Amino acid sequence: MASKSKPKKGKDKKQKKRKQKTLASKADKYELYQLSVQSPEEDVEFLANLYRDVRGTKALHFREDFCGTSLLTAYWIRRGSEYTAEGFDIDPEPLNWGIEHNLIPLGAAADQATLHTKDARLPSDEAPDVRCAQNFSYWLFKTRTEMLDYFRRARDDLNDRGIFVIDLHGGPECFEAMEEETEMEEGFTYVWDQDEYWPIPNEARCHIHFRFPDGSELHRAFSYEWRHWGLAELRDILADAGFARVDCYWEGTDEDGESGDGIFTKEEKGEICLSYVAYLVAQK
Repeated sequence: MASKSKPKKGKDKKQKKRKQKTLASKADKYELYQLSVQSPEEDVEFLANLYRDVRGTKALHFREDFCGTSLLTAYWIRRGSEYTAEGFDIDPEPLNWGIEHNLIPLGAAADQATLHTKDARLPSDEAPDVRCAQNFSYWLFKTRTEMLDYFRRARDDLNDRGIFVIDLHGGPECFEAMEEETEMEEGFTYVWDQDEYWPIPNEARCHIHFRFPDGSELHRAFSYEWRHWGLAELRDILADAGFARVDCYWEGTDEDGESGDGIFTKEEKGEICLSYVAYLVAQK
């Protein structure tokens, strides 16, 4: 009777190695995006305080365009039962992820939000007090005609005292091919990759990567092809869309003078810097 042969140790190790999963393979790109890119508590507080400063009253109904996982929507309604919100995005995948991870955990309060798997140019169920497009998402509109149409629809959708808020970034660094790494306290590295820039159409291709201590990487977890819109031209288009007033809120700098401090105040001119983030606030 033939005896059973023992497996070689080297083969055993190779099999175990193949079975081991990398940190990148176990990562959730939407969770990483929320940790790296978004600051929902601060953003919602900014929008709520902004409306109170501009209109002298409380904003109740909120709309988030290109909402993705609807993180701002969730933070808006968790503030109390009087707050309601709508989110619009054409991609069902992040919407469904957001329902599971951001809305369902709120329990009964989740009923205060309505998510639409629809084009952001379509109207709300209820005219919002505050409508916003964050993280430069609206830059997917690459022509002035498209942008003007979007802004006109946003204005018409607001209630009579509504405001429309968009963010943007600029500065000479935005036109350079570069990678910027940020070490996150959660144990991974967020990478903003400005891959290519084309000066004639003023368009760029950018990616987000996530890198991990084991050497693995979630490569191009998110990719974007945008027109790089300038602050002055966006302000002009908002005025052409019929908004009564458009103000710029400019970010201050830390004590070292090299990075933003997250505090935005109304400014007329701004200051020279390699890279900046700002808000445009348009009143109906």
